[in-house]
Amino acid sequence: MTQQFEDLSENLRNKIVVGERKFTPSPNTPVTNFLVHTKRHCNGGKTVDAGLWLKQHLDNDGKLFISMAGAGSSFQMGIMIGELIRAGKVHGISVTGANMEESMYRYVAHSHYAYIPEYTDLTPGEENELREAGLRRITDTFLPEDESVRIILPQLEKLWREAEIKGESRLWHEYFFELFERGLVEKDPEANEDDCWLYQAWKHNIPVYVPGWEDSTMGNIFTQACYDGEHPLLSQYRFPGGPISQSVVKLNIAYMHHLAEWYVDSTEDSSMAFLQLGGGIAADFPICVVPHLKHDYLADESMEVKDETIRPWAAFIEIHSSPMSFGSYSGAGWKEKITWDKLPINPFGLQIFGDYTEHFPDIAAIILGK
Repeated sequence: MTQQFEDLSENLRNKIVVGERKFTPSPNTPVTNFLVHTKRHCNGGKTVDAGLWLKQHLDNDGKLFISMAGAGSSFQMGIMIGELIRAGKVHGISVTGANMEESMYRYVAHSHYAYIPEYTDLTPGEENELREAGLRRITDTFLPEDESVRIILPQLEKLWREAEIKGESRLWHEYFFELFERGLVEKDPEANEDDCWLYQAWKHNIPVYVPGWEDSTMGNIFTQACYDGEHPLLSQYRFPGGPISQSVVKLNIAYMHHLAEWYVDSTEDSSMAFLQLGGGIAADFPICVVPHLKHDYLADESMEVKDETIRPWAAFIEIHSSPMSFGSYSGAGWKEKITWDKLPINPFGLQIFGDYTEHFPDIAAIILGK
């Protein structure tokens, strides 16, 4: 087909790869060798391409920011993220409040988790039976509320009330870090601290961002703990011991302040890639830091000065199950982000459609040189 390719426009011809991807197997990387050899096309091929690009990026002193939505922590994505952190391959993390606390729940209650593989076959009556038994289902996984949420809550309340007395205010995740720091939580005998990404982030001083943390189990509880209203029904159910001041937790804008400072400093001498696991606020919040810096802080500067001062994200790799559709930001695709000044015109951009529990472990394995 040589002549046929030559008849194409140069732009189109440059998009075509003839033969297989260039890769030299190594006896030291059997898992990577297998993935490159077998996952050659479609989502599998994109997964390998993402892993190979990120490995090269990190090997060349690049940095990696990970966002995680959904229930990845309950689904034990911490095994891979924890190992990546220990290997120095993760430099910042953004998660939903649920994901963050679920990493802690795995730490304290791992042996109490249970699974129901045929969850799609459950009837509404069976779902209600689970509800009445206090079994909280997350897809195929049951979160053991009594052994996790109710064990951690008294310790967190202790920290909240101490902060109120001292007039202190912290970011939401810092209270969870303090549980580790002060030894206020006991690890489940069957849990492995290496598999708890939150523990590893605390231990290795990785910045964590938790936008919209109110939308989580512990966030809901804290919201109720702060209630001091006069509603005829709700006022009867104020938090035992009296309401806690909202001021003990910093506003979410404090997360963006921290992210803005950290991003500028972290990208001064190297570029930052963005790996999005799932959609939602965990990703939407941090990826906006680049246009936020350019068009808010540097609003009066020329486009040239903005581009020279603020380095854009070097790559955007998204793994999700949301198809591109009208108004679906999570499925919008990386090219749309160029228009918002989040990405440059030539980033490494990939969309991988699927469950990130399928694709992320392969990417992590390649990054780690397995």
